[in-house]
Amino acid sequence: MMMNLLQFREVSRMKKYCEECGREVDCKIVSKVESYEVCGENIQVNARVLVCVDCGEEFYNETLDNETLLNVYNEYRRRHKLLSPEEIKQIREQYGLSQRSFAKLLNWGDKTVHRYENGAIQDKAHNSLLLFLREPENMKSYLQNNEIMLDDQQIAKIYEAITRMEDNSETKRSENMMKLMFSQEASIENGFRSFDFEKFCAMIMFFANRGNRLLKVKLMKLLNYSDMIYFKENGISISGIKYIHQPYGPVPQNSDVLLGMMQLKKMIHIDVEFNNGYERHLIIPDSDIPKDILNEKELAVLERIYVRFENFGSGQISDHSHKEKGYQETALGEVIDYSYAKDILLS
Repeated sequence: MMMNLLQFREVSRMKKYCEECGREVDCKIVSKVESYEVCGENIQVNARVLVCVDCGEEFYNETLDNETLLNVYNEYRRRHKLLSPEEIKQIREQYGLSQRSFAKLLNWGDKTVHRYENGAIQDKAHNSLLLFLREPENMKSYLQNNEIMLDDQQIAKIYEAITRMEDNSETKRSENMMKLMFSQEASIENGFRSFDFEKFCAMIMFFANRGNRLLKVKLMKLLNYSDMIYFKENGISISGIKYIHQPYGPVPQNSDVLLGMMQLKKMIHIDVEFNNGYERHLIIPDSDIPKDILNEKELAVLERIYVRFENFGSGQISDHSHKEKGYQETALGEVIDYSYAKDILLS
């Protein structure tokens, strides 16, 4: 561990007996290049050394010497791309294993993991195995294809950890995908709000839970009217989604991807019906409206939009949206920005 500022001051204020000066003297810390041999390789580092302020005689100091040794080992690890002790510990802990259990899993000696986590340089073959097992999918393969010297309860614990990490990994992939797909910069195109997936989902869950047989085409228009009216009255959208000019009216950007993500999260599912050669996509809620996502003003606007178009079929609300100025003044595939919200009249 590197010396902090307080330790530095305490060490530099120390007094030591100097053999050269023959008396107790003040000390200071100086920097110098020192060479060490690690695994047959010469490693040079900048070391901090405690010396006499009068004659420059060097003194032994455990804190400074340990710091130098740590820097030497870290430089060797950097050159050979070896995991640090902390990284090895993180790999073990992500599977919820003790040092002894981890060693048994890997068929290593009882003290091996302990030594590596406390600074000893690991064998390169061991390092490669640790790097391999850092990925949960690889650990799953290792468990399936090797004789494991752990009991069933410990193995089950590892599988639980793998499942948890895979779920987290999927969440991160979803978040990264959304960052790529949706502009995070607030602008008139998204109603001066960066896209908020939670609010977008909450809006859908509101409409899906309010009435029966909510068709996807109608849902897209309900979302558009809700965001536009809220922007008109408050200067900001609810969801931060952009709306695109499509043949059946305004549609949220990448709506199919977002609905697919909601299905993966078991918030909704979509039933497909066929009627006279036409597909009808029904949005079915699998959970209640989430709490504390939408504020009272946002919920009030959603309620007004629901009531206004409650008796409209998908065709009717689609035709209604075609009459809006924003739709009429944009071309297929273009963004219908929120500046058109001022022209929407619900009555």
